[in-house]
Amino acid sequence: MDKRENFQKMLQEDKQEVMLMGDLVEKALSRSIEALKKRDLNLGHQIIADDARINEKRFEIEKKTIELIAAQHPVASELNAIVAILNIIIELERIGDYAAGIAKIVVMIGDESPLKPLIDIPRMCDITIEMIHNSLKSFIENDSKGAVQVIGMDEVVDSMYDQIFRELLTFMMTDPKTVNRATRLIWVAHNIERAADRATNICERVVYTVTGKMEEIGASKY
Repeated sequence: MDKRENFQKMLQEDKQEVMLMGDLVEKALSRSIEALKKRDLNLGHQIIADDARINEKRFEIEKKTIELIAAQHPVASELNAIVAILNIIIELERIGDYAAGIAKIVVMIGDESPLKPLIDIPRMCDITIEMIHNSLKSFIENDSKGAVQVIGMDEVVDSMYDQIFRELLTFMMTDPKTVNRATRLIWVAHNIERAADRATNICERVVYTVTGKMEEIGASKY
């Protein structure tokens, strides 16, 4: 196996590690909403503790990627993929932080009675998890068109966040006693919305890796 073939083999191994980290992050986000729906404090505490594993995974991949640069001396085109990995794992780590943040809110809420049925927030989370999964799929497959499609989904998440925010604001205006409960749900929705933004960032990095064009891509442009 020549040097370039060995590089590609090691790069593919790195990408698989990124996918494994993505799986950890997706599960953390999903479980955080499950904990919220069930008022499961034990699960909330577990998600907070598990965030350390996501952080460790990020640094494992970063270390391995830096070693890859040192050992293989990649050419310019190969560096694009390496830089993408280093950026993507940062985005994934932040999404993990959002999941842990939701879990902390679950612990804060405790056994408080729900302010309203949780329908929109779980749906918003499902779409965001789909965005994360497909953003990483587009990275593995060098699929810039798929990445742009994922970016378009962010508009849906933003609209859902606005709707949830307005609804919870109405609760607070109608009955000031609901302020604490409504505010905590707004925090949850905000964390999910930010996670979707991070998935969008991953997709923009994919587009750059494939096309060489670095730009902030808005859904309205496509």
